[in-house]
Amino acid sequence: MASNLTKFIHSLDPRTLPRVLQIQSGIYFQGSIYEMFGNECCLPTGELIKVTGFKINKIIASICESNEDSQCSGRIELPLNFPGLCKIVADKTPYLSIEEITRKVSIGPTRLGHPCFYCNEDIKLANFTIKQGEQIMFNSVEEFNGTLTVNCGVVRDNQSHSFTLPLSQEGEFYECEDDHIYTLKEIVEWKIPKSRNRIVKFTNMLHTWDSSNPLPENFDGCLILAPIYEVQGVMKFRRDIVHILSDLDIEVIDVTDSYDISCFLQPLSMEDVFERTSKEFPMVAEVIEGPTGRQQPYNLLCPGKEIVIHKKYQAKRILASEIRSDSHKRHFLIPASYKGKFKRRPREFLTAYDLEIARSDKEQLHVVATKAFDSPHAELFSVSVGDQFLVQQHQTGEVIYQGRKKVIDVLACEQILSEAYKEVLLPMYMEGGFVEVIHDKRQYQLSELCKEFRLPFNVKVSVRDLSIEEDVLAAMPGLQLEEEITDSYLLISSAGDPVDSWEIPVYRLNMSVQLLSKSVAETVSSPTRTIVEEISEEQYYMVRRFENQALHPPPRPPKKPTTLESKPLLTLAERGVSDAPHAVKNLYVDTTKKLCSDQATAVSELQVSCQNDLVHWENEDDVTGTATLLDTSVIKGPINNMLLEEKHSYEYVDENVIENIRKKFQESTVQNKTYPLKKKKEETSKME
Repeated sequence: MASNLTKFIHSLDPRTLPRVLQIQSGIYFQGSIYEMFGNECCLPTGELIKVTGFKINKIIASICESNEDSQCSGRIELPLNFPGLCKIVADKTPYLSIEEITRKVSIGPTRLGHPCFYCNEDIKLANFTIKQGEQIMFNSVEEFNGTLTVNCGVVRDNQSHSFTLPLSQEGEFYECEDDHIYTLKEIVEWKIPKSRNRIVKFTNMLHTWDSSNPLPENFDGCLILAPIYEVQGVMKFRRDIVHILSDLDIEVIDVTDSYDISCFLQPLSMEDVFERTSKEFPMVAEVIEGPTGRQQPYNLLCPGKEIVIHKKYQAKRILASEIRSDSHKRHFLIPASYKGKFKRRPREFLTAYDLEIARSDKEQLHVVATKAFDSPHAELFSVSVGDQFLVQQHQTGEVIYQGRKKVIDVLACEQILSEAYKEVLLPMYMEGGFVEVIHDKRQYQLSELCKEFRLPFNVKVSVRDLSIEEDVLAAMPGLQLEEEITDSYLLISSAGDPVDSWEIPVYRLNMSVQLLSKSVAETVSSPTRTIVEEISEEQYYMVRRFENQALHPPPRPPKKPTTLESKPLLTLAERGVSDAPHAVKNLYVDTTKKLCSDQATAVSELQVSCQNDLVHWENEDDVTGTATLLDTSVIKGPINNMLLEEKHSYEYVDENVIENIRKKFQESTVQNKTYPLKKKKEETSKME
């Protein structure tokens, strides 16, 4: 029985693909137009199409001004990347069986793929009873002894109980209320059931309203989302992949049982090729749909090109991001074979807890304060902008809090003064700002950085990779090496030159091939050629999601006391050397068991990146001439340079400029002093 394409795609189960469709009522465009915006728009009656996949292309939204029951006032088209966060309105129409839920609702391994339902009556299992109205979370669909079942769970008395439900289980299952917020893209990918619409309510538009926004200004109503799909398929007498929008006005009939699917083109994605067994490699393939891009080898993978796919394997990459303050960062995957050299760049730390994580046994961490901090305890140190510290160790100390002694976590540091060091204690909850001072001028290979330092780590390319035409990393003012990941790759070469081999990613390359029945002669290939791969923002978060999903969360940093009275900020002159902590009983804590690099990496994900324009040097003369600091282990004279905060950009400045700023700062507060600084210094020397 014929049906329109929209209705057919809405009811199509992806697990039954591929399907062969025959056009019953075609559509034509006059003139020479055959495609519009990359999509087919001319399909004659009787044409056969093998549907290989479909995905949501755009969203048509009906506007409801007040609530989901009110009358819709208009329809608009929303792109998948429409900014804003929204909540789901629970579907009031019940599902009549578990099989219907699995057929229409997306169930997957991530949080987004765990829908929750409740039944309006008790469900009695062999050794378990699900109560009426009890929330059931659907976790996965698995086959057991030839029968498909759904792994489910319920929570009772803060304890989770797992069980399975057969697809044959019937009843009225209603969608539970969902308090989570989602982006429109997440809803499109996971939360729109097949053959049903989805009602959402925006909670935050993320950007201020402007004339380009399709929604009315100050919109506070609901939207009924209806997806428009892009159908991918192949035709019987064409050697390319066609793309058809599901709202095209055509009628189709499913004739899969009447035709041999093998007579059609058999396009395979890179994921399909990777799923082949290792024994099937090497193989010869023809490119049906090639990737976009001018970079090698992508510019060689044009449609019709024959390639040899030698093998599949896992390879390591370093995930790196451009250092800049705004959100438009560029992200890269750097192979271990990258031949450029790096110099270290200063890191920025937002709390004393971050200093403890970054501390290393190989070298002492030297930082400059870029934000003032007024300590709520007399036993702890108050920080001023420009103070320099050498980070020592984590320990505990006793402070007087509301007349009682209290043990808190502190970070022991040495403050660098003009001609001396002073031991100080910083609370671990301290919310300040520190920038690292780099004394190391050495140039490192990528492998050396990963071996000697804990990621994340800031660097800049000092010597570009001469083996590649255009080194995109060399143009970056700074890079943060975030973590080492493992990804899937295929080793390919041109059929005409099988020795020249390249690595291509499996999950980020939009490319289709058809396997050819040709033998491949064994060749001794030259060293594999790799590329620095630039990835999109979406791909960046997907890489991080898959890489970190098995990591345990790091320990939370200590919280700042909330009921402490604030004290006036002390100047450097008022504090002097005599402010060394007194009446503090230090309780040393063994910190030999360091936080593992995975935890440090996870912590770095939670930090807000504010590392743009950190210490930019014009040339090497500037570095060695005006920005050289003596080794902290042998400092005996004045510190020549410091860092100042100015619009989140830090530069090395002359000592005289620093002194002038400090003098003006002291003059504004010196009238509040109760006794001369000279007397304080005399008392300090007596105490020593």
